Amino acid sequence: MMRTPLLLAALAAAPLAAQDRAETVLAMAGPELPPAARWQQDPANELYRAARESLNRREYAAAARLFQRIRQEHPASRYTPDALYWEAFSRYRTGDAAELRTALGALEAQRTRYPRAATRRDAGELATRISGELARRGDEGAARQVERTATRATRSGGPCGDQDAQVAALNALLQMDAERALPILERVLARRDECSPGLREKAVFLVSSKGTPAAEATLMRVARTDPSAKVREQAVFWLSQSGSEQSLRFIEEILRTSDDGRVREKAIFALSQHRNPRAFAVLRAFAEESGNPRAMREKAIFWIGQRGTPESASYLRGLFGRVEPAMKKDLLMALAQSPGNERWLLGVASDPSEGWELRKQALFWAGQTRIATAELVAVYDALQDRRLKEQAIFVLSQRGDAAAIDKLIVIARRDPDRQLRTRAVFWLGQSRDPRAAQTLAEIIDS
Repeated sequence: MMRTPLLLAALAAAPLAAQDRAETVLAMAGPELPPAARWQQDPANELYRAARESLNRREYAAAARLFQRIRQEHPASRYTPDALYWEAFSRYRTGDAAELRTALGALEAQRTRYPRAATRRDAGELATRISGELARRGDEGAARQVERTATRATRSGGPCGDQDAQVAALNALLQMDAERALPILERVLARRDECSPGLREKAVFLVSSKGTPAAEATLMRVARTDPSAKVREQAVFWLSQSGSEQSLRFIEEILRTSDDGRVREKAIFALSQHRNPRAFAVLRAFAEESGNPRAMREKAIFWIGQRGTPESASYLRGLFGRVEPAMKKDLLMALAQSPGNERWLLGVASDPSEGWELRKQALFWAGQTRIATAELVAVYDALQDRRLKEQAIFVLSQRGDAAAIDKLIVIARRDPDRQLRTRAVFWLGQSRDPRAAQTLAEIIDS
């Protein structure tokens, strides 16, 4: 299906809806696979290649042994500094407690011997993840280290530091002891220095994972007051996942009162994702109110259409006769996104009481659905307006199936309107169907 600018913009608003929380946490982590071997003359090249292949096959114990051999047998190799990181990573993925402690030793060796290794920044985050896992298993020393790292995220005024490690520590602490973690996250969210926006955005996600009334209150405060539009947007989105009446009322208020267009767009999307049944009614009411900005109403209509339910389709079809002409195009696109509206779209295309431009749009969107080509052919035959018949020819050309090519051949050969024959010939020239080429040759020779 062809994607319009509005469709692409609306889809771009939804990345988090397509991810579950596990995937989002993984997105915060470092790389999962080392780069390909690139120093053919290096004595550790083949060993590195074998280690990388083992890691790619998820043979973590074997990969750890091979990466360890690189540093033991080839300490001067160009692969050695980063081999320590990948050894630690492989040991971490085994999940064995003894391997976790050995992994921390490899990371410490990298820190002291190879401070300029390409993976040093990722190493700090990995060390924190490992400490968090050890702490979860009852290691008090690891727990203290996690809390110290998490607390560093609350400090302003110094160097920006390793925020990946701090986020990993905050996440680990939240899993260990939410009561201790939430006050620290609150302090992170209170930061206003130049280093903190990205950290605050991740803190919003971590707070949202608890799903408690206190976490919800924090998200509402952030959505109102954070100076970063991106942080406010994320707070509004994650509020939609709670499903509570309080969060729904708050999102509705943001939608109607915020002067930030991007935050209002996120509120519209949040309503489309909200688990409270009343959210759909709020979204519908906003779409219907002519005093609301048209661009916002367009997005509301789009997300209603994305529900893909008989209820949403019925509502949008009913709305079609009650909105101004400029909004009708958006309704056509929204209805084309879900099944069951194909013949309704063709009905609009065939309705002489509608303007020809709107009928042209309806014909286009009908062609983007799974409707049978035979029905599009029947519409072409019934149309009287040349402009619409030209659009129907274009729609058939985009189908590319045998029935569409057959109709284009008939038009090119027999249609009484020379201009329509010319359009059909043009689109046959774009086809790779052998019958199209044969028809064109016959027309040229006639």
